Amino acid sequence: MSRLNEILLARIANDGPISVADYMVECLLHPEYGYYSRRDPFGTAGDFTTAPEISQMFGELLGLWVAQCWIDRGQPASFTFAELGPGRGTLMADAWRATKGVPGFHAAANPVLVEASEHLRAVQQTTLAEIDVGWVTSIEELPEAPLFLLANEFFDALPIQQFIRHENGWAERLIGTGKDGLCFGQGSARHVPALEHRLGDTKSGDMVEICPAAHAVLQDVSDRINAHGGAALIVDYGDWHSLGDTLQALKSHETVDVLHQPGQADLTAHVDFEALALAAPDLSHSRLTPQGIFLQRLGIDQRAEVLARNLSGASLASHLAAHHRLTASDEMGTLFKALALYAPHSSPPPGFKS
Repeated sequence: MSRLNEILLARIANDGPISVADYMVECLLHPEYGYYSRRDPFGTAGDFTTAPEISQMFGELLGLWVAQCWIDRGQPASFTFAELGPGRGTLMADAWRATKGVPGFHAAANPVLVEASEHLRAVQQTTLAEIDVGWVTSIEELPEAPLFLLANEFFDALPIQQFIRHENGWAERLIGTGKDGLCFGQGSARHVPALEHRLGDTKSGDMVEICPAAHAVLQDVSDRINAHGGAALIVDYGDWHSLGDTLQALKSHETVDVLHQPGQADLTAHVDFEALALAAPDLSHSRLTPQGIFLQRLGIDQRAEVLARNLSGASLASHLAAHHRLTASDEMGTLFKALALYAPHSSPPPGFKS
């Protein structure tokens, strides 16, 4: 039994069952035994691989997306170029390199990473050693300035609450203890204002997930973009609606039991993109667009052809496989989606149709 498992069992014995959100916070961010507090989970040697680690093309195209947004919005002389949940810093490194030739962009940009993990900050400092980048622990600490923001696989790791619909309200799914250790249960049915808009498309027995932490983040993003201008790009896996149990644990690139060995596996859930858009009602939002289509509109096919010219053998095969993985419908191309948030009364950013 892991030490974090013992801590959780003691907490539940003393205080009663905990929410799925509380469980995720402890498993991912406990200062001593949390998943992100002690390890680098990314890449082939970790527990999962993100798009920036698959190919440089992903970060390059997102960097150029930011640069074009900056140009379309009048090239403000000073702005915040922020990334939420930057992993190893690979995306920012590729984005910064790709935008080097955009006149005035680097002089105006203030790159900032929003990262709570001290361990991952150390990794990012190594990756970005040649870039004058800053760090903050939360989005509230970002400067008051035009904001151009990237969030790739950030919202899927935020803590969620799960609710089961009943005839007389919503019962929250809770984590308690049983004869074999941690187990799932339910609280009493009650009215949940955040789920009022889901009464029309759910029935008794359906499970819906909500993410209050995402709501708080998007409200802050909305306030900054409304006050100073900018745009935000969210890329993650999920869909317009949340429906059903999407909580999963990943260890060594395999799905494992969510309650087994807490702190030893990554916990994620599918993103409800509608909820993200509703959390920023003062901003316009793009159409939800599959990642593959979005990247192709940004020119990934052409970029892949250029890079392929100097490759052969195993390197070429790896490059082609990476392109396929990012864009194909049977890989990340359809499961992952892209959503842009931007100031009202302006045209959708690059890669999105009106």
